[in-house]
Amino acid sequence: MIVSLPKTVRRMYFLLMFVLLSYLLYHVMSFIGEWINPMEQQDIPEGTAVRAFHDAYYGSEGMKAGERLRYYYWYGE
Repeated sequence: MIVSLPKTVRRMYFLLMFVLLSYLLYHVMSFIGEWINPMEQQDIPEGTAVRAFHDAYYGSEGMKAGERLRYYYWYGE
């Protein structure tokens, strides 16, 4: 079996660049995800504790359409 050294070096270079760019992309996406997160993540309840979400009252007329849309995208509810 004949192994070409330049071809092997190109493949190793491609593999190294792929791994490095994937690693960089992962960290960039992680940073963006933390940046657009609307609030800090709370600790997971322990034992029999239950975390519940309560709707906030926003006056007699309710929330405006823009605010409702923003909260929908933030919380997915």
